[in-house]
Amino acid sequence: MESSSIELPGSEIGAVSHRDGYLCIYFSRAYIVKTMTGSYERTRWRQSGNLVMEDAEIESGPPPEGPLVCDGGDIDDNIFTYRDMIPVPLATRGRTRCDLGFRGTDRRLVAEGTALRLEMTDVPKYIEHIPSAG
Repeated sequence: MESSSIELPGSEIGAVSHRDGYLCIYFSRAYIVKTMTGSYERTRWRQSGNLVMEDAEIESGPPPEGPLVCDGGDIDDNIFTYRDMIPVPLATRGRTRCDLGFRGTDRRLVAEGTALRLEMTDVPKYIEHIPSAG
């Protein structure tokens, strides 16, 4: 079994759009860390994809224009908060929220919605092996 998550800090965002109640955050280069169950070793990959929020209401003003580099933030999935990461896969309904910061600016993207899903595209590309700390 394997677990994977997008590391928000450093991931590259190509565009942010808000139309017809859908907020779409296009990750042109999302950095993914994969871990095998029972292993201390991890690997880093990159892949493109979209984080899509339904019935989205943006609280922070107009969405920022890309390209951007994410500086981290929170993804809320009902009672759970994922700080600086997004689990892969992700598809949830209920109270969803995102609060993302970007390098080189104090602007944030803060939005709430009723559903959130991650749609990865392209083929994941291997970057490196991450040695264990201990």
